Amino acid sequence: MIKNHYKWFLTEDEKMTIKCMCGAKAPYVRNMTFNKYKIDGWKCKKCKEIYYEPIQAQKILLLNKLKKEKVKAKLGRIRSNLILRLPKNIEFALGLKQGEKVLLEIEGKNLKMIPA
Repeated sequence: MIKNHYKWFLTEDEKMTIKCMCGAKAPYVRNMTFNKYKIDGWKCKKCKEIYYEPIQAQKILLLNKLKKEKVKAKLGRIRSNLILRLPKNIEFALGLKQGEKVLLEIEGKNLKMIPA
């Protein structure tokens, strides 16, 4: 069984440092570059190993995957309103929540949705 070398879910106090696999302390660093995005994580001062914040990294990897494929969404109706149902992976990747407002723009015959 593989032993975790650091905790995945940490409180604000615990985010300061983690123990690297080399045994040295890795301090928490904000705004590191990961796939052209800024992401938080830990960087070891001794061996320069980088540990990215797992949830942030997962969202970025999912966004990159979604950009390469077409996603089908279903239209529905509630009373007189037409609704757009988004797949769960888009909801997670964009950090959308039920009841949250988004901006819609019409570009030609295309509809563009922007999280507000």
